[in-house]
Amino acid sequence: MVTTVPATRRQTETNTKTAFLIVDTESIPDGRLLNLTKYPDLKLSDAEAIEKAREEAREASNTGSDFIPVPYQIPVAVCVARVASDYTLTKITCLDAPQYRSAEMVRQFWLGVEQFDAKLVTFNGRGFDMPMLELAAFKHGFGGHQYFQRSRNRFSGSIDLLDWFTNFGAYRLYGGLNLLAKMIGLPGKMDVAGDQVYQMHQEGRFQEINDYCMCDTLDTYFVFLRTRVMTGDLTSEREATLVAKAHEFLTERAIEMPVLKQYLDNWAPKDPV
Repeated sequence: MVTTVPATRRQTETNTKTAFLIVDTESIPDGRLLNLTKYPDLKLSDAEAIEKAREEAREASNTGSDFIPVPYQIPVAVCVARVASDYTLTKITCLDAPQYRSAEMVRQFWLGVEQFDAKLVTFNGRGFDMPMLELAAFKHGFGGHQYFQRSRNRFSGSIDLLDWFTNFGAYRLYGGLNLLAKMIGLPGKMDVAGDQVYQMHQEGRFQEINDYCMCDTLDTYFVFLRTRVMTGDLTSEREATLVAKAHEFLTERAIEMPVLKQYLDNWAPKDPV
């Protein structure tokens, strides 16, 4: 006997299937790799190698940035939000909590990408997060068949919201995710900024780093929703419903994740003009 699944059940299963993975990362410089490749003859400690590389970056930068290029970065936070095909936020987590081991975060990330076969959504992911995670996969020998075979097309693969907003680099979006978040009433940057992560890591403040990463992931999700209004995939009314559902979702989890209370306390959603 053939069992037929009712149409309403099939529709529900389709709507709740994970269709998007919202991803954000934080990193620190890899002093060991810097020593091996840039300063092999200087007999520096890993910390000294990092400081030398940061100084060189500042001297070379027009803005005074001390950011060391992506190949020399190690992930210390990888946060992922699962979003259903109807754009409902269904889960958010920082990988390998509470140990936050870099290699294990990377392993879990690529396993999840393979498991869900969902479209990745990032902000500046094509310029930072994904190259770093790809190099980490190379370093540790982790695979991601679906991603590497099908998802690296610039225009039809993963969604990089920075690419989307700038028409693939046609202009520079000053202010970045923080500007877009605050434009629509989201918290954006609160107590932590990206340039503080290395010092925080040196001080053992791993949970705070991952809390910061989680908040950026949430900002990315809500910015993503607004872009889908712009593309016509969502109506403003549907976006408002999704935002309300997400607010309820986060409120329910704020007891076990205190950073979510801080996020909610700094959040004042605004309707489209």
